[in-house]
Amino acid sequence: MDNLTKREHWERVKGIVGDALDCEPARRIAFLDEVCGSNATLRAEVETLVAAYEKASGLFQDTFPSVSLETAAPSDMIGDYRLIKKLGEGGMGQVWLAEQTAPVERQVALKLVRAGLYDESLLRRFQAERQSLAIMDHPVIAKVFDAGTTESGQPYFVMEYVQGTPINTYCDQHQLKIRDRLELFIKVCDGVQHALWRWTASRCRASLTSGSRRR
Repeated sequence: MDNLTKREHWERVKGIVGDALDCEPARRIAFLDEVCGSNATLRAEVETLVAAYEKASGLFQDTFPSVSLETAAPSDMIGDYRLIKKLGEGGMGQVWLAEQTAPVERQVALKLVRAGLYDESLLRRFQAERQSLAIMDHPVIAKVFDAGTTESGQPYFVMEYVQGTPINTYCDQHQLKIRDRLELFIKVCDGVQHALWRWTASRCRASLTSGSRRR
C-alpha cells in the first residue's frame, strides 16, 4: 500500500468509525455489514477502533471538582492504592510506585496531577493523556488499570508497573549483536506505531464530536 493509498484508506476508516459511533448500538452491526461488505480487514480495523474508544470513554467519565490539591506522601491511601515511593516527577504530574490492596494485591504505577498545579488547561491535558493511554493495546505498552480522583479532587490514573533497565543498558549487559539490537528496536518501533495510530484515531474522534460532521 503506497502513501497515497494509505491516506485514502485511513480517511475511509476514520469516516466509518465516526458514523459507527453515531449509530445506536442495536443498529451498528447492520451499518457495518452495509459499509464494510466482505472486506474483513476493514471491518476488523473499524470494530477495534470503535471498541477501544468506547472502552476509554467509559473509564474516564469523571469530572474534576475545583478544590485545592494536597501533596502526596508515602503510605498515603488513594482509593485502593497505598503509595510506596515516588518514581518520578515532570511538569504535569508525579508517578508513584503503589501497592493495590483490593480486589487483588499487586504493585502498580500511579500518576496524579502534581500538587499546586490546578488549572483547567492542565487537567484537560492530563485527561487527554490518560485516555490516550487507555486505548493502547500492545505488548510493549504498559496497560491502564484504573482512573479516578482523590477525596480532595486530585485526578489520577493507575498503570501496569514494569520494572526494567534502559534499553541501551540491557543491550550492553547482554552483549547483543547489531542484528539482535535492531530486532529489539523494531519491536519498540512497532509499539510506537501502534501508539500513534490509536492516538490519531482518538484525536480525530474528538475533533468529530466537537464540531459538525460531513456526510
